[in-house]
Amino acid sequence: MLLRHRAKQFNCQIPLIVSNHLVAKEIADSFNIRYFYFPVTKETKIEQEREQISLMKDEDIDLIVLARYTQILSPQFVNVFPNRIINIHHSFLPAFVGSKPYHQAYRKGVKIIGATSHYVTEELDAGPIIEQDIVRISHRNSLEDLIREGEDLEKVVLSRAVRFHLERKILVYHNKTVIFD
Repeated sequence: MLLRHRAKQFNCQIPLIVSNHLVAKEIADSFNIRYFYFPVTKETKIEQEREQISLMKDEDIDLIVLARYTQILSPQFVNVFPNRIINIHHSFLPAFVGSKPYHQAYRKGVKIIGATSHYVTEELDAGPIIEQDIVRISHRNSLEDLIREGEDLEKVVLSRAVRFHLERKILVYHNKTVIFD
């Protein structure tokens, strides 16, 4: 996403990166983007989310993109930014909701894996779908192959979804989207 932004594929500003991982600071620094670290635990989640919401409001953030943010957002957080939080999920939803979908797909012996980008709602991985894509796999593929192929696909699907949002090509109606191309 950041490389695509640098290549001017996205008409937007990326004023900050908020993360629950310290490793993201190095990435933010390399792109000269302000970085904010919010270590989230079960005990600190609500307070950390309050601080994040305050930061997002102070910065007048229009869109939040979840990439490697490994926390489930609370309903309180989600409701402050309706249809303004985009997530990438590493499966072809509605299949394999939740964590470790590649592991689930591998155990099931599926012949395709996918990635889904969607708006975040209170229900886990159930928001309006913006973009999806798939890649074929076979019995020859290892779990590591699925993860590698899927991670490549995730980048493309997330980028498309963000571009559609930035270009105002998405109409959300109930829990569905219409994408104008």
